[in-house]
Amino acid sequence: MEKQELRARVEEVGLVPVIRTSSAEDARFAVEEVSHAGIPIIELTMTVPGAFEVIRDLVKEVPHVILGAGTVLDVDTARRCIDAGAQFISSPALDVPTVQYVAGLPSIIMMAGAMTPTEVLAAWKAGSDFVKIFPASLVGGDNYIRALRRPFPEIPLIAGGGVTQQNAAYYLLAGVSALSVGKELIPRESMLLHKPDRIRELTRRFATIVRSTRARMAESQTQAAQFH
Repeated sequence: MEKQELRARVEEVGLVPVIRTSSAEDARFAVEEVSHAGIPIIELTMTVPGAFEVIRDLVKEVPHVILGAGTVLDVDTARRCIDAGAQFISSPALDVPTVQYVAGLPSIIMMAGAMTPTEVLAAWKAGSDFVKIFPASLVGGDNYIRALRRPFPEIPLIAGGGVTQQNAAYYLLAGVSALSVGKELIPRESMLLHKPDRIRELTRRFATIVRSTRARMAESQTQAAQFH
């Protein structure tokens, strides 16, 4: 896929599950279960043991999934992830050289982490496809997203860090393009006990929240247009 197609797919799905496990085996299990539940975009963090090899294996095993690398903090790590087959690079913080490196590649997209308005603008100017507000829940949640959207209406934001079933809809209503969800979608106990049903159920729940919230938003916009 080219950048534009990947960007469109992320926005369409609106959900980026984040796999952060203590073993490569658990990571493979989580990726397979999330993909079985119907989400074709998954981020695997660099904190997973043997992350490069896991990405390389999963790209072959689940070719229908857009697999990305998360917690990428520098250019060298980004390069190794892309060599392993990652289709997007995500970070919890802003590293401008990494953003610029990915921006120069034709078929990889970047989700740069940022918190302040200055970092959001710097990430966008450096060429990030999305800017991930992290940790969103600790800096004002959906109200903070709304505050950022006013000066930056053209910058596609992703909410990450503390996104739950209870607040997911509020982030979408505030204007984010997608939700980055970790332990709320892939609970530690489900990983330890390898409970596929629980992970699939949570994945479907989050996907339903995205669909239903967007449907309400579209209906509201239609009614507003008719009123005017």
